[in-house]
Amino acid sequence: MKKVLVTGASGFIGEYVIVELLKNNYSVIATSTSAEKVKQRAWFSKVKFVPFNFKNYSADANYFQYFDKPDALIHLAWEGLPNYKSLFHFEENLPRHYAFIKNLVLNGLSDVTVTGTCFEYGFKQGCLTEETDTNPTNAYAIAKDALHKFLTQLQLYNPFVLKWVRLFYMHGKGQNPNSIFSQLEKAIENKQDTFNMSGGEQIRDYLRVEEVAEYIAKIAMQNKITGAINCCSGKPVKLKELIKNYLEEKKTNIHLNLGYYPYLDYEPMSFWGDNTKLKTIINNG
Repeated sequence: MKKVLVTGASGFIGEYVIVELLKNNYSVIATSTSAEKVKQRAWFSKVKFVPFNFKNYSADANYFQYFDKPDALIHLAWEGLPNYKSLFHFEENLPRHYAFIKNLVLNGLSDVTVTGTCFEYGFKQGCLTEETDTNPTNAYAIAKDALHKFLTQLQLYNPFVLKWVRLFYMHGKGQNPNSIFSQLEKAIENKQDTFNMSGGEQIRDYLRVEEVAEYIAKIAMQNKITGAINCCSGKPVKLKELIKNYLEEKKTNIHLNLGYYPYLDYEPMSFWGDNTKLKTIINNG
């Protein structure tokens, strides 16, 4: 049975990725800084949990052995989100996470999947393919883009399979409370008459987190298509239309107070992903 190490097990996506892997009969080694949070998961008894805090990384350790020699890594961990602008992303996170993955590779790991971000493309508009040049403009995206480039260089000296999963937008249970869907859920629960939001004209590419987890697992567990892979729907949608459809599903008449908040300054107004590579993986799975 293939052993898969999943970092960020207590995070929003990690919860769903582990469920997906177990559903497909993979052996899961889960790691997180929050042991108490992980112990509350329904899947806790079905995985091997090994605690780890990236702040305690040691160059003297053999993390391949520490994590019981996994066959593959799905690296979801990344501290400090959704604070996209802080310098700690490339001052602290980037060196730690690169050193961690490099340590695993040098000690025997041959199959690596890491989640990146659509923000790596920067302020480009329209449909973005994996061949689109990256030009990140916020600290988080700069760090992720650099990590991808560092790992690509590492491959030249220590060959391993690398799949870089560029995540677009997602929504689902357990999302950060500051996300628009979490705030909307709270407004519905509190029976608010009005929900304040931006103008909603921005065009985005959204997936349910369950779909994201399914796609991450499928990308990770194959090696025919590697490198950068967009994890997206490939379908552009206006945010206000997505919200309206969501409210219809919930059968609520809450009023959208459009234009209450300004548009975010670290996002382009209109972009979505090309999912050709992803569809090939799904269809061949």
